[in-house]
Amino acid sequence: MPRKPKFIPGPSRLSKILEELNKEPKPYLNGLKSLKLTYAYRNDHFGAKHFVKADLPRIRYLNPNLAIEVVKKLKTKEEDWNPELVLELRDGSKQTLDLDQKWSSTIFQELMDIGGGTNWQRWKRERIAAGLPIVDVPLPKKAAPKEKIWDSSNKKRAEPVEEELVFLNPGKTGAAAILP
Repeated sequence: MPRKPKFIPGPSRLSKILEELNKEPKPYLNGLKSLKLTYAYRNDHFGAKHFVKADLPRIRYLNPNLAIEVVKKLKTKEEDWNPELVLELRDGSKQTLDLDQKWSSTIFQELMDIGGGTNWQRWKRERIAAGLPIVDVPLPKKAAPKEKIWDSSNKKRAEPVEEELVFLNPGKTGAAAILP
């Protein structure tokens, strides 16, 4: 009789990546020739950054002939410019999307409205008819549970305790505020 394996492996890393790349709605951009995304390198333009991380790999995977350029610029406190997405359509015309203060799901939806074609229009009709949002809004990551502290009086784990910080140096910030 064959032995049972001690550990049954879950889905491989590759299968998880492929599942993410092929999730619905599939971003086929038949109406676009190229796209150029410009955003701040750090400390700003969070929706554009999330779009690059979450949606751009899917777009690249399903549109291998689409020219994609991502420009990360250093933005100082004195500068005031917004992230933008410049789209070149198949007919040669260009459209610019302002990405300031937009969620990645909104950026994705606007991009698909311009270059998505008939598959995207069908997807939108189906989602609206079902009473669902056109694109699912990304959910925030769950915070890690707080560490449980051992309660020696009844010899079992106590509920999480909120620790109160005492600021020794109220005029200072960070570690300097709590150090003597």
